[in-house]
Amino acid sequence: MRTTHDNFQNRLPRLIGVSIALAICLSSGLFAAGAKETGTGQPEGRSVAVFVPGVVSGSPVYEMLVAGVQKAIAETPSASVKVIEGGYNQAEWESKLNTLAADGSFDLIVSSNPALPSICEAVSVKFPAQHFLLLDGHLTGNSRIYTLRYNQREQGYLAGYLAGLVTGSNIPGANPAKKIGLVAGQEYPAMNEVILPGYTEGARAVDAGVEVDFRVVGNWYDAAKGAELSFSMIRDRTDVILAIAGGANQGIVQASADAKSFVIWFDVNGYAVKPGTIVGSSVIHQDKAAYRALMQYFAGTLPFGSAETLGLVDGFVDFIEDDPAYIAALPEAIRKKQSSMIARIRSGELKLPMETK
Repeated sequence: MRTTHDNFQNRLPRLIGVSIALAICLSSGLFAAGAKETGTGQPEGRSVAVFVPGVVSGSPVYEMLVAGVQKAIAETPSASVKVIEGGYNQAEWESKLNTLAADGSFDLIVSSNPALPSICEAVSVKFPAQHFLLLDGHLTGNSRIYTLRYNQREQGYLAGYLAGLVTGSNIPGANPAKKIGLVAGQEYPAMNEVILPGYTEGARAVDAGVEVDFRVVGNWYDAAKGAELSFSMIRDRTDVILAIAGGANQGIVQASADAKSFVIWFDVNGYAVKPGTIVGSSVIHQDKAAYRALMQYFAGTLPFGSAETLGLVDGFVDFIEDDPAYIAALPEAIRKKQSSMIARIRSGELKLPMETK
C-alpha cells in the first residue's frame, strides 16, 4: 500500500511536467475515457491504459486482453480505461509508450507481448513513477513492472503430442513419413527456445522418429507467403502444421485444406476457422489472466518487480477437447491418448517447467 508521502513523490515528476503532458493529451487524444480531471490535471480514481501492440479487432489474444481489463474496470468503482492501438510496427512502440507515460494520466499501463518488458524497462528509466502490467512476457527486478507469462513449453507440448499422434496414424490425410511442421510469423526467443522445442518434445514423446520442419513467414500478415511455405512443406510430406503466424495463418489453413492435410491452432479456439482441417487447439486464457492481475493491482497486492509463470495446472493454459469439430475430426483412439497426456500434466505427474536447465 502506498503512503501519502510515497504518492506525492511518485506524482512529483508528473506535476512538474503537467503543462507538457496536457499538450500531449490534447494533441493525441490520450485522456482516459470517462476519467474526471482534478485541479492538478490528474484523473480521479485509478486510470488504466491498455496498449495493444497491433490492433484489437481480429486479434483474439488482444481481444481477450481488453475483455479481461474491462471486466476488472467494471467491477472497480472510480476506475477507468483507455485502449490505445499501437500498430504492427514494433519500432514505434517505445515512442508511443513514452508518450503514454509522459501524459501522466494513467496510473497503470497494461500490455501483452514478449517484446514489451525490455521496451517498458527503457520507458521506466525516463518515467520512474509509471507502473506497467505486462502479460505474455518475462522480466524481474524492476519495481515498477510486473510480468506474467504462460507456460508455452506446455502449450507447445500439447500441440506436438497431438501432431505426433496424427502423423503416425492411418487416418485419411496422414502419410507414412511421420513429418510435422511449424510455421511462425517471426523468430523470437520464446519461439526458438520454448515453443518449438516443446512442440518437438511432445511429438517425439509419441514417436522418437518424428521429424519437425520449421519455417518462418517473416511477418504476421502475409497469407500468400504462409500458403507458399505450407504448400512446400506438404510437398515434402509434412501432414500436420502448427500455425503461429497471425494473419498468415489463413494461408496455412487454405493450403492444408486444399491438400487435405491438417493444422493445429495456438492461443485460441480455432476449430471454427476450418472444421476438419483444424484438428487441435492449445489455448491460453489471457482474459482470465488480465482480470486476475488487474484486480490484484486494485487491491494493492500485485507483486511489482516479480514475474509469474502460469500453466495448465493453474488454469491459464489448456487444450480444447470438448469442441464438436475436434470430436468429429479425429477418431476416439487419438482423442483418448491426447486426453490421457493432458491429465498427466494437470495432475502433476508430467512436469514441463519453462526453464529446463
